[in-house]
Amino acid sequence: MARRCDICGKGTQFGCTVPRKGQAKKKGGVGQHVGVTKNRVFRPNIIAVKAMVEGTPMTIHVCARCLRAGRVDKVVSQKAE
Repeated sequence: MARRCDICGKGTQFGCTVPRKGQAKKKGGVGQHVGVTKNRVFRPNIIAVKAMVEGTPMTIHVCARCLRAGRVDKVVSQKAE
């Protein structure tokens, strides 16, 4: 599955975890000590949705924020009764 939203273009971002040890000085401690930072990944919440694109039903990859905001016209499947 693609890790990029087809509507807004949101994708994977990178950052760091920063381990902090000790109690802060303003809370009565001797101060915080920062450990070795490690890389981490922020992945968007991408969902495969069947939607109308230019009049034809297609499966597109959309982030949860775009889906909640109503930027996508979902196709409602009709089940045979």
